[in-house]
Formats: sequence, C-alpha cells, structure tokens
Amino acid sequence: MNDIKYFITRQFIGFPIFIGSWIAFQSGLNLNFMLSGLLAIGTYAVSNQIIKVVQSRLIVSKYGLTFAEYRHIRMQLKEAKFKLNQLNGYFLKVRSIRAFKQLFEMNRLAKRIFQIVKTNPKKFYQAEPFFYAHLDTAVELTSKYTLLVSQPVKAADVQIALQDTRATLLELNQVMEQDLRQVLSSDIEQLKMELDFAKISLKNHASPLLLKGESPDDSKSIDF
Repeated sequence: MNDIKYFITRQFIGFPIFIGSWIAFQSGLNLNFMLSGLLAIGTYAVSNQIIKVVQSRLIVSKYGLTFAEYRHIRMQLKEAKFKLNQLNGYFLKVRSIRAFKQLFEMNRLAKRIFQIVKTNPKKFYQAEPFFYAHLDTAVELTSKYTLLVSQPVKAADVQIALQDTRATLLELNQVMEQDLRQVLSSDIEQLKMELDFAKISLKNHASPLLLKGESPDDSKSIDF
C-alpha cells in the first residue's frame, strides 16, 4: 500500500480543484472572498474523499480483495506499526551486545514482514500468525526483558529469568524467520517458474531450426 504515493496523487489532483472552485465561487457566483474559500475547502474535502474511494477500488481490484478485507488489513497494519515502534524503542535500551544483536535481528525481521504486507496487502493471509500472535509476543517478551536487564538486582532467580527470556527470544526469532519465508514463498515459487521458462526459452533459441529432412550437419555453412 503506497500511502505516500496515493496521498501525493490526491493533493496533485485536489489542489487545482480547490483553486478552481474558489475562483468559480467568487467570480462565477459573485460570492464574497471568505464564503468562496469555505465552499472551496468543502469541495476539496469531497473531491479528496472521492479520489480516495477510487484509489481503494483500484487496490482491492488489483489484489483481488473485498473492501471489508482491505479495511481489516489496514487496521492490522496500523496496529502492527504501533507495536513495531514499541519494539524499536525496547532494543535500544539493552546494554549487552549479544542481546542488542538478538533484538536488532528480531526488529529487522518484523519490519521486513510488515513492509512486504504493506506493499502487497494480499500477503497478509500468509503472515496472519505474525500479526495475530508473534508480534505481540515479541513486544511483550522484549518489554519484560529490558525491564529485568535494567535492574541492579543480580539475584539468581533474576539471572535465570533473563536466561530463559533470551532463549525464548531466540526461538521467537526463528519463528519470525519462518513467517518471513512463508510470506516470500509465493514469490519464490513464481521466480522458479519464470527461471524454468527462461531456461526452456534459451534452450529452444540456441537450437537451430532445421528444414524437413535436414540433419544438423546439413545446417553447417556451405563453401561456394
């Protein structure tokens, strides 16, 4: 979902509508400056909403979604973005290099999955466990881990809890790697098909065309 591109498109279309309607209301209908401006703002707002609806129709048509599915995916992405911001803030609080690398990798995987689904909303259905469970678990565990690691207490039970949390976070990293592979699985299969087709095309192109009854030796150059 290229929100920035669509927003710029709406402004590119809407601004001339705003200026044109203001001039039309003031010059064509002989309305005063302020009233013309208010009506022009209203016209701009309505046109902006109409363009947004058209853009939404194009998106759902392109990816084979319904409006209900599209709204649900947008809502999930909005919630996921908030959770990603939380996750991004947590991994900066750890002091251990090992923990920093581990949480940085988790953050990288989560952002990658989020960006892929944002670009192609239909892939949301290949990443539902990530949005419904794994991201929440990552935020919760990271929050507790950064809380424990920042405490001055060095008791054995705290150290055991930290060790267990690190092990669980490592397992969660592996789960999120599987989420990413699942999201990319259809792209990988499509790439394999395209590569197979390209290999066949190249092989056919490399083989010389022979006339009926002609052997490969006959196709060699003939001296005159």
